[in-house]
Amino acid sequence: MADTRLTTGEYLVRLLESYGVELIFGIPGVHTVELYRGLPATNIRHITPRHEQGAGFMADGYARVTGKPGVCFIVTGPGMTNIATAMGQAYADSVPMLVISAVNSRGELAMGQGRLHELPSQRNLVSGVAAFSHTLLDPAQLPEVMARAFTVFNSARPRPVHIEIPLDVIVAEAQHLSADAWPLPGRAAADPAAIEKAAAILKAAKRPMIVAGGGAADAAAEIAAIAEKLDAPVFMTINGRGILKPGDPRTMTGNLSMPPLLEELAASDAVLAIGTEFGETEMYPEPKALTFGGPLIRIDIDPAQIVTGLRADVPIAADAKLAAASLNAALGDARPAGEGAARAKAVREKVAAFLWPACRTHGRLMEVITRALPDATVAGDQTEPVYAVNQFYQAPQPRSFFNSSTGYGTLGYGLPAAFGAKLGAPNRPSVCLIGDGGLQFSVQELASAVEAGIATAVVIWNNASYGEIKAFMAERDIPQIGVDIFTPDFVGLAKALGCEASRPASLAELESELAASAKRKVPTVIEIQAGSPLAAALTA
Repeated sequence: MADTRLTTGEYLVRLLESYGVELIFGIPGVHTVELYRGLPATNIRHITPRHEQGAGFMADGYARVTGKPGVCFIVTGPGMTNIATAMGQAYADSVPMLVISAVNSRGELAMGQGRLHELPSQRNLVSGVAAFSHTLLDPAQLPEVMARAFTVFNSARPRPVHIEIPLDVIVAEAQHLSADAWPLPGRAAADPAAIEKAAAILKAAKRPMIVAGGGAADAAAEIAAIAEKLDAPVFMTINGRGILKPGDPRTMTGNLSMPPLLEELAASDAVLAIGTEFGETEMYPEPKALTFGGPLIRIDIDPAQIVTGLRADVPIAADAKLAAASLNAALGDARPAGEGAARAKAVREKVAAFLWPACRTHGRLMEVITRALPDATVAGDQTEPVYAVNQFYQAPQPRSFFNSSTGYGTLGYGLPAAFGAKLGAPNRPSVCLIGDGGLQFSVQELASAVEAGIATAVVIWNNASYGEIKAFMAERDIPQIGVDIFTPDFVGLAKALGCEASRPASLAELESELAASAKRKVPTVIEIQAGSPLAAALTA
């Protein structure tokens, strides 16, 4: 007679489905196969990357575009050490990610008996890159632990959560447990007294300014309304791009360490900061101390973040969207149009003088990409094009532009993150901006994208080096050791992995290849070699 018991592994995937999980990224291993037994009974799709770090980066890209957690099934030991870097990037950038792993059986934990994939403590390993890590010692704990995880994703500062399940618990009976998702608490609303205080400051201000970060991605309409009422210019951080629509006259470009932005902050008699930590990675290439000309109002979902780094005159611990809506209502009628747009325009014009030559080259590249693939999601790596376009790119909507130059700063992120983004927004074009060095960290994920039928334009800037580090060393008169690297034939390699690939010779060919990428069923790899005729055309 067939065994009709429901195991914890089978119950787990039913519970995930009840929370709305649509995708799982994972590489099956002998310790996780029981997590896969119940997948065919659900509508959850499984994506198989070629490395656990790739799984984490794909989950990250999916989460950034959708706002929903990216979910990974990861094998014990080496699987967890491999995904830890991706968890670090997600932790630094406040990205929701659920990592479910196996671990040795309860009676074997921390015994040091040389078991397969054994670590002294996986939880200790990942504790620094997770909101929390939990060892499931009884199947009955799973509904509560899963509710805790989704509360982090839904109601708190979103960050990775790790749940490890001992091998004997994965196969334990769970027939008696309900697979219904628990009701989750809503997001925190703002203190009315703090909102009234903030509104009074902003209404009295003559030169207010707004700084909007990635934590405000879901508050775009509310922030645009506040900016209009206050006639205030808005600076959007890298992860906040798209909060104002492209071409909005109140948009400021550059980064906060550039003199025009420093001057504007110092001249503003009130600054409203929503969902930003004012991180140094927003201030490439040289972070600076910030000075404000008036009170600083900080809105953030994380109370601890509000008192980190910069002193807030009005700290508001709340969800960005709810707080911005309350503040918008408290502000009352809009003030007459004044100098907001002119201030923003003056900053944009001054910033242009501080842009380095690569900004011109890659600005032209982004113009071509935008013409060929309007409304694209753009995921970037740590590479020259990304550092350049960070200074001025205006995304078509929130959750459309992100890269690993922020936060943890990992190489190899851009490729799998772009694939995850495409899976999260299948009806929008997807673009990866990556360098030859970063691509070699994760090039194997092209095969997983071909297998999954993911159409993404992969734009490689190939200067046969770790170019940013090479320039950094040269500026400091340091011998440039280890930065000139061998690069393979990327076009040939991409074709061998099942992709479409080419080296366009002109701007017209580049635009044509980009447009064609959205119509294909596999990635389109487009290589631009520094010093080539195409690179020269972009620079001209």
